[in-house]
Amino acid sequence: MATIKDVAREAGVSIATVSRVINQSPQAGKASIASVQAAMKKLHYRPNANARALVSKNTNTIGVLVSDVSDPFFGSLLKGVDQVARQNNMHLLIGNGYHNPQTEREAIDILINSRSKSLIIHSKGLSDQELIDFATEVPGMVLINRFIPELADRCIAFDNYNAAYMATEYLIKHGHKEIAYINSDHKISDANDRKAGYLKALQDNHLSCSDDYTLDAHLSDTCGYTAMTELLAKNLPITAVLAYNDYMAAGALMALNEHNIAVPEKISLIGFDNGLIARYIHPQLTTINYPIKLMGIQATELSLKLAKNQKFESASNMFAPTLVQRLSVANKN
Repeated sequence: MATIKDVAREAGVSIATVSRVINQSPQAGKASIASVQAAMKKLHYRPNANARALVSKNTNTIGVLVSDVSDPFFGSLLKGVDQVARQNNMHLLIGNGYHNPQTEREAIDILINSRSKSLIIHSKGLSDQELIDFATEVPGMVLINRFIPELADRCIAFDNYNAAYMATEYLIKHGHKEIAYINSDHKISDANDRKAGYLKALQDNHLSCSDDYTLDAHLSDTCGYTAMTELLAKNLPITAVLAYNDYMAAGALMALNEHNIAVPEKISLIGFDNGLIARYIHPQLTTINYPIKLMGIQATELSLKLAKNQKFESASNMFAPTLVQRLSVANKN
């Protein structure tokens, strides 16, 4: 394997000159750049990222922590982050946290130790104080899908409370009074806020808020199926169901189909996130649009500005929900 000394010898320049070319120093002349790049190509020399970081104090990477990279929701987030990264000739380092405090902590440590000056962090397991401490250490760290008052200017969040309120109110305005809710079993703010929004919409419209109509389940179509089956077993007069995400709604739809309960004629259904699956199941799913890609773009732009100690202008760091009306809700009025 070729070394920096081999490159210097092949190009006929000093090791310091090779280092300046590798680190894109303005002191490197055009002739030196051409000869060094030709030598690197001939020798198949690949600069060591950590060695470059010791000189530049930056690995030219953006560190990203998500819950689970296999989840399409986080794929959309990463798409937004990568879009901005490519515009700035940067690359991504990605860690999974799985909503587990220790796993999230270890992943953030690795991203920091990799000398990423910009971090986009989706953390649900760590405490506010621990995230505040990390943010103090890394000026370019931005939180996404979480709001901490002490870091308000570095949080890109979504209004989960009003999103669930909007979805529930939409069902109520379509004549539904017996509305069930399948929530996430993760003990996170998103789940708490969405359930609170659902209950408040019922309360404001003088409808029952019985616990019999709510179930907690894991975030998958399989668990949505199981939760819907449990709700049906209670033999409640349900006319509509709100699900925590589109995959759980798809599972609920399968359970309803197996019990010969037509959607939306007998039971209406609303999902959450507006993922691809919402457009391809039958009937197409009415859902809450969660602009996670746009949030990823804004979070990355903010992070890059913060890392350079520059100001970032935006109308708001709190994204608002919108309802996407499709074919899974019937009007009972």
